[in-house]
Amino acid sequence: MNAMNGAPPVLREDRDGIATLTLNRPAARNALSMDMMAALIDAFDAIDADHSVKVAVLAAEGPAFCAGHDLKELRAIGEDGERLGAIFARCSHLMLRMQSLRQPVIARVHAMATAAGCQLVATADLAVAAEGARFATPGVNIGLFCSTPMVALTRNVPRKQAMEMLLTGEAMDAATAERYGLINRAVPADALDATVHEMAARIASKSPLTLSIGKEAFYAQVEKTTQEAYNYASAVMTRNMLAKDAQEGVGAFIEKRHPVWCGC
Repeated sequence: MNAMNGAPPVLREDRDGIATLTLNRPAARNALSMDMMAALIDAFDAIDADHSVKVAVLAAEGPAFCAGHDLKELRAIGEDGERLGAIFARCSHLMLRMQSLRQPVIARVHAMATAAGCQLVATADLAVAAEGARFATPGVNIGLFCSTPMVALTRNVPRKQAMEMLLTGEAMDAATAERYGLINRAVPADALDATVHEMAARIASKSPLTLSIGKEAFYAQVEKTTQEAYNYASAVMTRNMLAKDAQEGVGAFIEKRHPVWCGC
Protein backbone atom coordinates (compact mmCIF):
# COMPACT_ATOMS: atom_id res chain seq x y z
CA MET A 1 0.00 0.00 0.00
CA ASN A 2 1.04 3.59 -0.58
CA ALA A 3 2.09 4.87 2.82
CA MET A 4 1.44 8.43 1.73
CA ASN A 5 -2.32 8.10 1.35
CA GLY A 6 -3.27 4.49 2.04
CA ALA A 7 -3.97 3.88 -1.66
CA PRO A 8 -2.41 1.07 -3.73
CA PRO A 9 0.79 2.14 -5.51
CA VAL A 10 -0.60 0.77 -8.80
CA LEU A 11 -4.22 0.94 -9.96
CA ARG A 12 -5.79 -1.26 -12.64
CA GLU A 13 -8.81 -0.56 -14.83
CA ASP A 14 -10.06 -2.89 -17.58
CA ARG A 15 -12.21 -1.85 -20.52
CA ASP A 16 -12.81 -3.42 -23.93
CA GLY A 17 -9.86 -5.79 -23.67
CA ILE A 18 -7.49 -3.00 -22.58
CA ALA A 19 -5.98 -3.09 -19.07
CA THR A 20 -4.68 0.26 -17.84
CA LEU A 21 -2.14 0.24 -15.03
CA THR A 22 -1.72 3.63 -13.35
CA LEU A 23 1.27 4.56 -11.20
CA ASN A 24 -0.31 6.00 -8.08
CA ARG A 25 2.32 7.74 -5.95
CA PRO A 26 1.68 11.28 -7.20
CA ALA A 27 3.11 13.00 -4.12
CA ALA A 28 6.39 11.13 -4.73
CA ARG A 29 6.26 11.82 -8.46
CA ASN A 30 5.61 8.09 -8.90
CA ALA A 31 9.14 7.17 -7.86
CA LEU A 32 9.80 3.44 -8.19
CA SER A 33 9.96 2.24 -4.60
CA MET A 34 10.44 -1.46 -3.91
CA ASP A 35 6.72 -1.71 -3.13
CA MET A 36 5.70 -0.03 -6.38
CA MET A 37 7.99 -2.23 -8.46
CA ALA A 38 6.62 -5.34 -6.74
CA ALA A 39 3.06 -4.14 -7.38
CA LEU A 40 3.84 -3.56 -11.07
CA ILE A 41 5.38 -7.01 -11.45
CA ASP A 42 2.34 -8.58 -9.78
CA ALA A 43 0.04 -6.56 -12.05
CA PHE A 44 1.87 -7.69 -15.19
CA ASP A 45 1.74 -11.30 -13.98
CA ALA A 46 -2.03 -10.99 -13.51
CA ILE A 47 -2.50 -9.42 -16.96
CA ASP A 48 -0.40 -12.12 -18.60
CA ALA A 49 -2.71 -14.77 -17.14
CA ASP A 50 -5.88 -12.88 -18.11
CA HIS A 51 -6.94 -13.90 -21.61
CA SER A 52 -9.60 -11.19 -21.73
CA VAL A 53 -6.80 -8.59 -21.91
CA LYS A 54 -5.44 -7.86 -25.39
CA VAL A 55 -3.37 -4.73 -24.67
CA ALA A 56 -1.87 -3.13 -21.55
CA VAL A 57 -1.48 0.63 -21.05
CA LEU A 58 0.95 2.07 -18.51
CA ALA A 59 -0.15 5.48 -17.25
CA ALA A 60 0.45 7.66 -14.19
CA GLU A 61 -1.26 10.08 -11.82
CA GLY A 62 0.08 13.44 -10.71
CA PRO A 63 2.61 16.01 -11.94
CA ALA A 64 5.11 13.46 -13.29
CA PHE A 65 4.94 10.19 -15.18
CA CYS A 66 7.78 8.70 -13.13
CA ALA A 67 10.79 10.28 -11.46
CA GLY A 68 12.85 7.10 -11.47
CA HIS A 69 14.06 5.30 -8.36
CA ASP A 70 12.97 6.48 -4.93
CA LEU A 71 16.08 8.40 -3.85
CA LYS A 72 14.90 8.62 -0.24
CA GLU A 73 14.65 4.84 -0.15
CA LEU A 74 18.12 4.50 -1.68
CA ARG A 75 19.61 6.99 0.76
CA ALA A 76 18.03 5.25 3.75
CA ILE A 77 19.77 2.01 2.78
CA GLY A 78 23.12 3.72 2.95
CA GLU A 79 26.13 1.55 2.16
CA ASP A 80 24.39 -1.81 2.30
CA GLY A 81 25.45 -3.13 -1.09
CA GLU A 82 23.29 -6.23 -0.85
CA ARG A 83 20.10 -4.25 -0.32
CA LEU A 84 21.03 -1.73 -3.00
CA GLY A 85 21.69 -4.59 -5.40
CA ALA A 86 18.26 -6.03 -4.60
CA ILE A 87 16.60 -2.76 -5.64
CA PHE A 88 18.33 -2.63 -9.01
CA ALA A 89 17.75 -6.34 -9.54
CA ARG A 90 14.03 -5.84 -8.92
CA CYS A 91 14.00 -2.95 -11.39
CA SER A 92 15.66 -5.14 -14.03
CA HIS A 93 13.12 -7.87 -13.28
CA LEU A 94 10.31 -5.35 -13.78
CA MET A 95 11.64 -4.21 -17.15
CA LEU A 96 12.18 -7.76 -18.36
CA ARG A 97 8.71 -8.75 -17.13
CA MET A 98 7.12 -5.95 -19.12
CA GLN A 99 9.03 -7.05 -22.21
CA SER A 100 8.10 -10.72 -21.72
CA LEU A 101 4.41 -9.91 -21.21
CA ARG A 102 2.48 -11.59 -24.01
CA GLN A 103 0.31 -8.50 -24.52
CA PRO A 104 1.74 -5.33 -26.09
CA VAL A 105 2.36 -2.48 -23.64
CA ILE A 106 1.70 1.17 -24.52
CA ALA A 107 3.19 3.87 -22.29
CA ARG A 108 0.86 6.86 -21.89
CA VAL A 109 3.24 9.65 -20.89
CA HIS A 110 1.54 12.83 -19.74
CA ALA A 111 4.53 14.52 -18.08
CA MET A 112 8.19 14.18 -17.08
CA ALA A 113 9.82 10.73 -17.23
CA THR A 114 13.32 10.62 -15.76
CA ALA A 115 15.96 7.95 -15.09
CA ALA A 116 14.14 4.63 -14.43
CA GLY A 117 10.94 6.44 -15.47
CA CYS A 118 12.51 7.07 -18.88
CA GLN A 119 13.56 3.42 -18.79
CA LEU A 120 9.90 2.40 -18.38
CA VAL A 121 9.02 4.40 -21.50
CA ALA A 122 11.90 2.92 -23.47
CA THR A 123 10.96 -0.61 -22.36
CA ALA A 124 7.30 -0.30 -23.34
CA ASP A 125 6.52 -1.71 -26.78
CA LEU A 126 4.93 1.58 -27.84
CA ALA A 127 4.77 5.04 -26.29
CA VAL A 128 2.59 8.09 -26.81
CA ALA A 129 3.40 11.34 -25.03
CA ALA A 130 1.79 14.70 -24.49
CA GLU A 131 3.69 17.49 -26.21
CA GLY A 132 4.64 18.93 -22.82
CA ALA A 133 6.25 15.71 -21.59
CA ARG A 134 10.00 15.59 -21.07
CA PHE A 135 12.49 12.72 -20.93
CA ALA A 136 15.85 12.60 -19.18
CA THR A 137 18.51 10.35 -17.70
CA PRO A 138 19.85 12.87 -15.18
CA GLY A 139 21.70 10.55 -12.81
CA VAL A 140 25.03 12.10 -13.81
CA ASN A 141 23.88 15.30 -12.09
CA ILE A 142 23.86 13.57 -8.70
CA GLY A 143 26.88 11.34 -9.22
CA LEU A 144 24.86 8.26 -10.19
CA PHE A 145 25.20 7.37 -13.89
CA CYS A 146 21.95 5.98 -15.32
CA SER A 147 23.49 2.60 -16.14
CA THR A 148 20.34 0.47 -16.00
CA PRO A 149 18.14 3.01 -17.83
CA MET A 150 20.93 3.06 -20.43
CA VAL A 151 20.13 -0.55 -21.40
CA ALA A 152 16.62 0.27 -22.61
CA LEU A 153 17.55 3.75 -23.87
CA THR A 154 20.30 2.48 -26.18
CA ARG A 155 17.91 -0.06 -27.68
CA ASN A 156 15.62 2.78 -28.78
CA VAL A 157 17.69 5.92 -29.37
CA PRO A 158 20.72 6.28 -31.68
CA ARG A 159 24.06 6.06 -29.87
CA LYS A 160 25.15 9.67 -30.13
CA GLN A 161 21.80 10.95 -28.89
CA ALA A 162 21.69 8.37 -26.10
CA MET A 163 25.20 9.34 -24.98
CA GLU A 164 24.23 13.00 -24.98
CA MET A 165 21.27 12.26 -22.70
CA LEU A 166 23.40 10.10 -20.40
CA LEU A 167 26.44 12.40 -20.21
CA THR A 168 24.65 15.74 -19.88
CA GLY A 169 21.52 14.74 -17.97
CA GLU A 170 19.60 17.31 -19.98
CA ALA A 171 15.91 16.78 -20.74
CA MET A 172 14.59 15.96 -24.20
CA ASP A 173 11.23 17.35 -25.29
CA ALA A 174 8.50 15.12 -26.70
CA ALA A 175 8.99 16.23 -30.30
CA THR A 176 12.68 15.33 -30.12
CA ALA A 177 11.86 12.04 -28.37
CA GLU A 178 9.56 11.19 -31.28
CA ARG A 179 12.21 12.12 -33.84
CA TYR A 180 14.83 9.96 -32.09
CA GLY A 181 12.51 6.98 -31.70
CA LEU A 182 12.06 6.99 -27.92
CA ILE A 183 8.31 7.44 -28.40
CA ASN A 184 5.94 6.77 -31.29
CA ARG A 185 3.95 9.99 -31.17
CA ALA A 186 3.92 13.38 -29.47
CA VAL A 187 0.39 14.76 -29.37
CA PRO A 188 -1.44 17.70 -27.75
CA ALA A 189 -2.28 16.95 -24.12
CA ASP A 190 -6.02 17.01 -24.83
CA ALA A 191 -5.54 14.34 -27.52
CA LEU A 192 -3.42 11.99 -25.42
CA ASP A 193 -6.18 9.71 -24.13
CA ALA A 194 -7.92 9.45 -27.49
CA THR A 195 -4.66 8.68 -29.29
CA VAL A 196 -3.66 5.98 -26.80
CA HIS A 197 -7.12 4.42 -26.86
CA GLU A 198 -7.28 4.42 -30.66
CA MET A 199 -3.87 2.75 -30.86
CA ALA A 200 -4.77 0.20 -28.17
CA ALA A 201 -8.15 -0.58 -29.74
CA ARG A 202 -6.60 -1.10 -33.16
CA ILE A 203 -4.08 -3.56 -31.71
CA ALA A 204 -6.77 -5.28 -29.60
CA SER A 205 -8.70 -6.07 -32.78
CA LYS A 206 -5.92 -8.40 -33.95
CA SER A 207 -5.44 -12.06 -33.07
CA PRO A 208 -4.08 -12.23 -29.50
CA LEU A 209 -2.07 -15.33 -30.38
CA THR A 210 -0.47 -13.57 -33.32
CA LEU A 211 0.37 -10.55 -31.17
CA SER A 212 1.97 -12.77 -28.56
CA ILE A 213 4.01 -14.70 -31.14
CA GLY A 214 5.09 -11.49 -32.82
CA LYS A 215 6.12 -9.66 -29.65
CA GLU A 216 8.21 -12.58 -28.42
CA ALA A 217 9.84 -12.98 -31.83
CA PHE A 218 10.59 -9.27 -32.15
CA TYR A 219 12.72 -9.12 -29.02
CA ALA A 220 14.34 -12.50 -29.60
CA GLN A 221 15.54 -11.70 -33.13
CA VAL A 222 16.91 -8.26 -32.23
CA GLU A 223 19.74 -9.82 -30.23
CA LYS A 224 20.75 -12.29 -32.96
CA THR A 225 22.99 -12.00 -36.01
CA THR A 226 21.18 -11.44 -39.30
CA GLN A 227 21.55 -15.08 -40.35
CA GLU A 228 20.45 -16.35 -36.93
CA ALA A 229 17.53 -13.93 -36.98
CA TYR A 230 16.30 -15.19 -40.36
CA ASN A 231 16.62 -18.82 -39.25
CA TYR A 232 14.69 -18.06 -36.08
CA ALA A 233 12.04 -15.95 -37.85
CA SER A 234 11.47 -18.63 -40.50
CA ALA A 235 10.71 -21.16 -37.77
CA VAL A 236 8.37 -18.67 -36.08
CA MET A 237 6.55 -17.99 -39.36
CA THR A 238 6.08 -21.71 -39.90
CA ARG A 239 4.65 -22.18 -36.41
CA ASN A 240 2.45 -19.11 -36.83
CA MET A 241 1.12 -20.28 -40.20
CA LEU A 242 0.00 -23.56 -38.65
CA ALA A 243 -2.13 -21.73 -36.06
CA LYS A 244 -5.90 -21.63 -36.56
CA ASP A 245 -5.92 -17.82 -36.35
CA ALA A 246 -3.54 -17.60 -39.30
CA GLN A 247 -5.70 -19.97 -41.31
CA GLU A 248 -8.76 -17.89 -40.42
CA GLY A 249 -7.00 -14.63 -41.25
CA VAL A 250 -5.82 -15.79 -44.66
CA GLY A 251 -9.25 -17.23 -45.44
CA ALA A 252 -11.00 -14.03 -44.40
CA PHE A 253 -8.67 -11.94 -46.56
CA ILE A 254 -9.30 -14.10 -49.62
CA GLU A 255 -13.05 -14.22 -48.95
CA LYS A 256 -13.16 -10.45 -48.26
CA ARG A 257 -14.69 -10.70 -44.79
CA HIS A 258 -13.69 -9.82 -41.23
CA PRO A 259 -11.75 -12.58 -39.43
CA VAL A 260 -13.08 -14.17 -36.26
CA TRP A 261 -10.18 -14.93 -33.94
CA CYS A 262 -10.13 -17.93 -31.62
CA GLY A 263 -6.77 -17.15 -30.04
CA CYS A 264 -5.40 -20.52 -31.11
